Amino acid sequence: MKFWDKTAFELHKLLVNREISAVELLSSVLERVNEKEGDVHAYLCLMEESAKKQAEEADLRFRKKERITALTGIPTAVKDNICVQEYPTTCASKILEEFSSPYHATAVEKLLDSGAVLIGKTNMDEFAMGSSCENSAYGPTRNPWNLSCVPGGSSGGSAACVASGEAVSALGSDTGGSIRQPASFCGVVGLKPTYGLVSRYGLVAFASSLDQIGALAKSSFDCGKILECIGGYDPKDSTSAQIQISDLENHDDFYDCPEDKIKNKIIGIPEEFMREGLDPEIKSAVLQCALTLEALGARIEEIHLPSLKFALSSYYLTASAEASSNLARYDGVRYGLRISKDQSGKMFKATRSQGFGKEVKRRILLGTYALSSGYYEALYLKAQKVRQLVKQDFDKAFQKYSLLLTPTCPTPAFKIGEKVSDPLAMYLSDIYTIPVNLAGIPGLSVPVGFSSSGLPLGVQLIAPQFHDFTLLSVGSILEKPSQPVP
Repeated sequence: MKFWDKTAFELHKLLVNREISAVELLSSVLERVNEKEGDVHAYLCLMEESAKKQAEEADLRFRKKERITALTGIPTAVKDNICVQEYPTTCASKILEEFSSPYHATAVEKLLDSGAVLIGKTNMDEFAMGSSCENSAYGPTRNPWNLSCVPGGSSGGSAACVASGEAVSALGSDTGGSIRQPASFCGVVGLKPTYGLVSRYGLVAFASSLDQIGALAKSSFDCGKILECIGGYDPKDSTSAQIQISDLENHDDFYDCPEDKIKNKIIGIPEEFMREGLDPEIKSAVLQCALTLEALGARIEEIHLPSLKFALSSYYLTASAEASSNLARYDGVRYGLRISKDQSGKMFKATRSQGFGKEVKRRILLGTYALSSGYYEALYLKAQKVRQLVKQDFDKAFQKYSLLLTPTCPTPAFKIGEKVSDPLAMYLSDIYTIPVNLAGIPGLSVPVGFSSSGLPLGVQLIAPQFHDFTLLSVGSILEKPSQPVP
């Protein structure tokens, strides 16, 4: 039977009532993988044997009525920069081609403790550097809605597998929009939590002050259940916030009457996000969402965030500098790819030259340059000052506004190959998501319809730190879950 098109919430009810088993659900999803994976290429590694054992264990929980959670028995995919013990963690890079993780990421441990069924590791832009999932060393993922288009990136595989029914939900990582942008392109819900709310232990670092593990699913409700599972303080992560999920604003009543939470709220639309360059259909979708919220009693106002025009430059200097430092560990000595047995600098150079792709090399070079003597103050330090201005703009806005409503992306999904030779054009696809990461606040992309060409459209909601469940509550009102990809 076909179960892969349902939300995790719907499936949980069926599992609890024993109308289906976790083994049957997994079988349905694996059948869908066999049907769609040849076209979509969402996965780099399937974990069928361990998934079957986990499904059997989930059924045992249901029979005993013990340790049942909202994710027990739910087939879930994991982005390939998040460690799963004894399985490959390649970050879609040749330099980690032979590497298998010796431990679980904290988020993965929590999923397994909840009884989730881990189905596989998903494709991505190499080391999470990209906006289209074309930078993978193992070939691009395709958008399930139009196979000639990109699914977005870097969590393109995670978004595509949820959209196509090859998983019910998925973990991704978001450094500058890498969950929300592919969620928008693929017509699913994508949550980038508050920085520090989900442990980064076991997430392969790209830019440590920006990276955040988050969720992709078919509904805001599902994303909320995933956040409940994977969030909370972790002593293994020095950047983990000392706060528990139960302490978050609106957590206790997130699932009850979300429309009531809109009344008398003031919601801002940054005019910087609604200017030239924004696709007219996406602009229209944002304004339609504003009307929906107004009808429920919210007040919508246009606001000005002057520092946002500098956010893209600040982000790429910051992220590239941190990537230059983090990726120095891939030297061919300790683990991963090694080219030749020569212990000199020749081995180091050959390994990194052959192991890294073009985009990763570009960002390492940019970051090394920004950190070099004579340029640190002019480039990196200035980028940090701009980052503080961006954060201050958001802090000031949230003194008056409960939420901000924006586009997620300037356009719907673009064609494969359309921007790959123009890095600057590619970078601009994250222009509306990047400021959220710079400020460390939560962002949510929800699907709100389709373009005239049949591609999904998404809008973004932004909230103050630790108001993640406020976002999810409002997102559940605006989302228009699409019919399953045929």
